[in-house]
Amino acid sequence: MREYLSFIEEWLSRDIPFALARVIRTWGSAPRPVGSVMLINQQGEMAGSVSGGCVEGSVVKASRSILVKKEAQKLEYGVSDEDAWTVGLSCGGNISIFLQPFFEDEIGARLIQSLKTNTPCVLVTKLDVEKNENTLVIMDKEGGSYIGDPLNKELEHAALEAYDQRTHKTIEKEGGLWFIHVFPRRSQLIMIGAAHITADLVELGHLYDFETIVIDPRGAFTQNTAFKVEPDRVLEAYPSEVLQDFSLDAYTYCAVLSHDPKIDDNALEILLPSKVAYIGALGSRKTHARRLDRLQEKGLTKELTDRIHAPIGLSINAKSAREIALSVMGEIIQVKNQYI
Repeated sequence: MREYLSFIEEWLSRDIPFALARVIRTWGSAPRPVGSVMLINQQGEMAGSVSGGCVEGSVVKASRSILVKKEAQKLEYGVSDEDAWTVGLSCGGNISIFLQPFFEDEIGARLIQSLKTNTPCVLVTKLDVEKNENTLVIMDKEGGSYIGDPLNKELEHAALEAYDQRTHKTIEKEGGLWFIHVFPRRSQLIMIGAAHITADLVELGHLYDFETIVIDPRGAFTQNTAFKVEPDRVLEAYPSEVLQDFSLDAYTYCAVLSHDPKIDDNALEILLPSKVAYIGALGSRKTHARRLDRLQEKGLTKELTDRIHAPIGLSINAKSAREIALSVMGEIIQVKNQYI
């Protein structure tokens, strides 16, 4: 929802009430995935989408009623084969949408603040139109702090699990349905080594809204690599000296590119036992086989070393540095979206 912040802030500044519509369940070939968001203000202006055009008109109409009554509503739609075809699908599906006025309490303010400051959070909503409850879990290293009613242990566990799995979901707990909506921080792309591929990968990382970090102790490489787009951070240090300063979690993706075992292995020893979502390593199959031998000699198990994507990137017969960077970014996005 970060991409809609400008709309949210403008409408709030003008005291224009608006509704929040979220896809909470899908069946079949639904046009938009669970977690998709649409905002509709009192004047009928929209931001976002919940179906790619199939049911937006009906949701806008329903939003007028819930803004007047200040209540929530659950909407069910079957997307016909004909409507599905118009948005690029071969067959239709069903979607369930939860519609509610945007939060006028501290939850709304903290959600906006979290989105603005790149602070991850999870919104837990009771899908009860008569007793709509919302709790915002602000993620931190200790687990989470709560805005709203405290969650019981089962719901708290489900919220933290959804965050780690990078997925939104509807669950049944305490005799009711709850929607767990993850608002992650901006994804990190950590590149070990200022290699010839790194500059192109940084450019692609920015294109797809990753925070880009380059780590390489070799000043000759970090200072002389021609970056068309500057990385967010460049650190002249061994990975073991700085990686502990980063959240090595499910929203972190790592490309090991230096071609120097002293640097690459130094990073892999830290990354492999962590929760990072993706670890790819540059090199041929023979190079990777030698890498595996070294890592296993250092005590890393086969289960851990199997996490390495090597040779790095999707198989697109890439030849140039730019094409290899494209294959790497394609593989990262494939992993990033696998739970959505």
